[in-house]
Amino acid sequence: MKKIRKGDKVVVRIGKDKGKQGTVLKVLSGDRVVVENINVVKRHTRPNPGKNVTGGILQKEAPIHVSNVMLYNTTAGKGERTGIKTLEDGRKVRVFRRSGEVADV
Repeated sequence: MKKIRKGDKVVVRIGKDKGKQGTVLKVLSGDRVVVENINVVKRHTRPNPGKNVTGGILQKEAPIHVSNVMLYNTTAGKGERTGIKTLEDGRKVRVFRRSGEVADV
């Protein structure tokens, strides 16, 4: 079970975007995630009329390692570490370490 999933609200822990919040757009293999408006890079592209692509300098989100983000706890108002816990009915859920709250709804 992954600790970070698509659609999660996360906080960046390390790097040039430290402290910023965003939503996970994509989880890539190799423990990398793409977060909305985080780690934005400029990509120089050539025009390609065959594929209907205009050229220029495009900005897009680059992947960031999953260890550099934390799941955002809305009740605490900050990022917290998460763990995995098995409930009585056999389901596995993510829980916040500090408060013990269930992160999955």
